Amino acid sequence: MSATAIAQTTVYNKTRLYVVSSLGLFTAAIANAIRTNTAAAMQSAFLDPIDKAHSGEMIATVLGVPFLAFAITVAISSPLLDVIGMGLLLPLSGILIPAGMLIMAFAGNLASGAGTYHVLWLGAAIAGVGWGFAEGVMNPLIASLYPDEKTGKLNAAHAWWPGGLVIGGLAGVAMTNLGLPWQAKVATVVLPGLGITALSIGVKFPPTERKAAGVSAGEMFRELLNPMFFVLFCSMFLTAAAELAPGSWVDLALSRTVHMPGILLLVYVSGLMFLMRHFAGPLVHRLSPIGVLWFSCLLASLGLVALSFANSPVMGLLAATVWGTGVCYMWPTMLATASERFPRGGALLMGLMGTAGTLSIQFVLPQMGAIFDRKKVEAAGGEAAFNALQPGPALDHALGIAAQVSFRAVAALPAILLIVFGAIWLYDRSRGGFKAAKLH
Repeated sequence: MSATAIAQTTVYNKTRLYVVSSLGLFTAAIANAIRTNTAAAMQSAFLDPIDKAHSGEMIATVLGVPFLAFAITVAISSPLLDVIGMGLLLPLSGILIPAGMLIMAFAGNLASGAGTYHVLWLGAAIAGVGWGFAEGVMNPLIASLYPDEKTGKLNAAHAWWPGGLVIGGLAGVAMTNLGLPWQAKVATVVLPGLGITALSIGVKFPPTERKAAGVSAGEMFRELLNPMFFVLFCSMFLTAAAELAPGSWVDLALSRTVHMPGILLLVYVSGLMFLMRHFAGPLVHRLSPIGVLWFSCLLASLGLVALSFANSPVMGLLAATVWGTGVCYMWPTMLATASERFPRGGALLMGLMGTAGTLSIQFVLPQMGAIFDRKKVEAAGGEAAFNALQPGPALDHALGIAAQVSFRAVAALPAILLIVFGAIWLYDRSRGGFKAAKLH
């Protein structure tokens, strides 16, 4: 039976499967927004007492741990998805994401001194494993259910990532205004997490597109040798870094420079992305997936440079609009591109694309933190002078300079891909335009 026939069978409740897989990503996004919103509080409560001069790099490392855990989880589970079963991994994600967040929130009750850092690291890792299970199932599931609409459906489903960032970010700001302790914000992930598990019970999951088409595991692994996949895999490092690393750093780094809560910039950009991803289909048909990615990289690079110079709420919103428009389609379009060009690679290739994206955050985000720490000490006149600074204009000035430099450094990453995607786009056009490969 063909993959299309499998996807169209009435045995599978496509609407419920689509909803529960989107809910998994939505929950992971809420958790990410809460981690971003509470990063400064965790840094102050747990890490400043350990090493104030290097606490920025420490909290950036903790924020990067879920991405590392995600990468490892997706890389291991994707080729085994048909063996382990989507119906096991997706509900498990609804348990692990809230559990990891609760461990982070109560790290001070579980350890003391330097040990608190390790508890934060563990909680972040558990939440990242849950996120990996959610997206590791979601992408091949949607590709299997909608084999002829991959780019449009994946973009629409991935709209629930920025949707979750909006809900999580607004909830965090509201709780702060109500005077609630930052630990209370973690409770927002519990309800949707339980919803994932509940909605997964009793529903039948389809095989992956590769399995349904009768493509063997050996053939799936052989797709890894395709040079074009290697190019896309490496490119995913840079596209993801342009979106997710600044998104995780924006509240902690930019609140002082744009004179508004940085989390509100993330909420605004996420709302923009939520709307725009629902209209990806027509845009991709007009430009092709690679064409969309070329323009995305151009705007992302310009937006990051603009964010590094923004010094008011208006300039912050304008810069965030350019950056958000740029990164909007990157992640789902990269996944869809890999699946459309190499459908025989199945869940393995889609999973490895996600692995590449999140591994880049594990490297880039700590580097942003290190640049931030180095520049704040330099701006203050040395480590001793920085440690002596009290809350006030002098400290804000040093931290503001550090924030701007850290964002400017990331802007080079998507700019590199203008050459790569431009070359692929021209190659496709020379062959009459891109046409998705089909499994028969």
